[in-house]
Amino acid sequence: MERKVGIIGAGISGLLACKYTLSKGYTPVVFESRSSIGGVWTKTLETTKLQTPKPIFQFSDFPWPSSVVEDFPSHSQVLDYLQSYAHHFGLLRHIKFNSKVLSIAYEGPPEEEMQAWELWGGAGDPFGSKGKWNLTVNDTHNLSTEVYIYIYDHISYFIYILAYFSADLCDFSPCSSTC
Repeated sequence: MERKVGIIGAGISGLLACKYTLSKGYTPVVFESRSSIGGVWTKTLETTKLQTPKPIFQFSDFPWPSSVVEDFPSHSQVLDYLQSYAHHFGLLRHIKFNSKVLSIAYEGPPEEEMQAWELWGGAGDPFGSKGKWNLTVNDTHNLSTEVYIYIYDHISYFIYILAYFSADLCDFSPCSSTC
């Protein structure tokens, strides 16, 4: 049985989530609202540099290229590094670009049942085994909308990557109906 994972965002955390889920045998789909990877790095000024020395801002399994000699790489060097990482580990084929998540809805047991301790105790199965997540995704390139369903009973999940400065975040609270 295919084990699917939906990941929202192809920034640094989304790339890591994609690589990790692949390593655990899952089939990830990364929904990226823009046409490229990089998250907040796609929205910063071109004069921006890392504020953390590059040895600390480095994937543990993917060193910076030797051509980057600066301790604080530039905006374009960071984006190139992220692109190289995604290419090296074959992550790009799992990314749906120009795919903005409009809504996330959980359909499952009533809230009272979800509050019950047994749902979390021992088995590690949040929301029981009868729920599903519906992700409504807008293809910003051809302006179509599609609903992706992740059924918990079929070992499917989604991961929401939260970026503080993201302008593309929707309000997914139960009281909100729009982005």
